[in-house]
Amino acid sequence: MNYFTFLRTLPELIRPQLPLPLQGFTVHQPFRWVIQMNYGERRLHYEIGRVARQKDLELGLHFESRDKNLNRYLLTGFRRHLIEIRDVLGEKVEVEMWDRGWTKVYERFPAGEITEAYQAQVAARMAQLMTVWHPFFVLLRNDVSAVYR
Repeated sequence: MNYFTFLRTLPELIRPQLPLPLQGFTVHQPFRWVIQMNYGERRLHYEIGRVARQKDLELGLHFESRDKNLNRYLLTGFRRHLIEIRDVLGEKVEVEMWDRGWTKVYERFPAGEITEAYQAQVAARMAQLMTVWHPFFVLLRNDVSAVYR
């Protein structure tokens, strides 16, 4: 399997491993080297792709809104909950500022040979991350929405 096929087919391995309410994500592949999944806001998405100039993968939740304050608010909210998140998912989860006022929550997944077995491992871990991260995301996103009503 090549890397493009690996990414393109990954969402359908993730979907059945999620709780039913989280299975309805939309998939977007803006570039051949990255796959994104979202729940109605394309700029606030889960993403899987290679770490720049390395073979490790980044499994992340990216906040790439044009509203830098929203990105910062989501980052700050995840930082407040980082101890809880790491208690469940482990110490590898990071929360950081990124490029263009964007922010992200992510974990580096060790490089492996692009096989169906490796793809299954990546899918299982991404499903775990999404299952833990999404309730925090919804809580924080709803807080922001309440302010703008």
